[in-house]
Amino acid sequence: MSSISINDITSCANCGKGSEGGDGVNIKLKSCTACKLVKYCSRECQIAHRPQHKKECRRRAAELHDEKLFNHPPPLFGDCPICFLRMPTLHVSGGRYFECCGKVICSGCIHAPLYDDQGNEVDNKKCPFCRTLFPSSREEINQRYKKRMDAGDAIAIHDTGCWYKDGEYGFPQDHTKALELWHRAAELGYAGAYCSIGYAYYNGNGVEVDKKRAKHYLELAAMKGDSIARNNLGNMERREYNNQERALKHYIVAVRGGHSDSLNEIKWLYSNGYATKEDYTKALKSYQAYLGEIKSVQRNKAAAAKEKYRYY
Repeated sequence: MSSISINDITSCANCGKGSEGGDGVNIKLKSCTACKLVKYCSRECQIAHRPQHKKECRRRAAELHDEKLFNHPPPLFGDCPICFLRMPTLHVSGGRYFECCGKVICSGCIHAPLYDDQGNEVDNKKCPFCRTLFPSSREEINQRYKKRMDAGDAIAIHDTGCWYKDGEYGFPQDHTKALELWHRAAELGYAGAYCSIGYAYYNGNGVEVDKKRAKHYLELAAMKGDSIARNNLGNMERREYNNQERALKHYIVAVRGGHSDSLNEIKWLYSNGYATKEDYTKALKSYQAYLGEIKSVQRNKAAAAKEKYRYY
């Protein structure tokens, strides 16, 4: 038996009036925006039909939301613009944003040796991408960030919001301004901004604590590829709502995106009977595949150098 598409529905769910009226005039039927299961000829019919449709509508709307939520999202930053390999998910350690050109560049390309036309290694004091000299002061950095913000650069807008939140780098502490900038960056599609808004509501930074809103914004971040937000959603489901099944779903997606903490959480779920051996094995393979995608000789050298000097 074939399923019926919403496009095949030709009559109002409440009054039964068809898309073509009795006088031959076409009536434009509008779908229920939440569930997409039924259509109505008017707002009045939608309101009248609500009591009998509400339960089914909520069920289907929740299914549609979860289909979107647990889909495998795109990579958060895509590829490094220099080596064209996938950027590490945790870009704080695996890469860096450059305020001169607005590029996020991997650690391997940042620390790769630079040679002159004679083949001699030279000091690299320029952006690896646009070759602009590194800024000489914090004031110069802030000026460059302002130019990037004026150009509509979502990362620059978000980062400036973070400095307002913490009162850093010459910016006064202002949670309201931080939220304003994060919302602006979110409207431009930056996943990290949704994540920051979620944390603000979760922790009550400048707003009343609202776990429901926090979860909503973390979900928006996760659907855009933010594995940190995805891991925290799994933690919320596991520890606050005791929903181990949904937690596992979040962790599996986060592992595909390269979040090692989620792999450890799946191991815990497996050890305590909430996940199967197959779940854990698939998660391991997903994480190994991610590592293979981001691996390069230059990145390995950069990571080794960082490890060598971390104790000095």
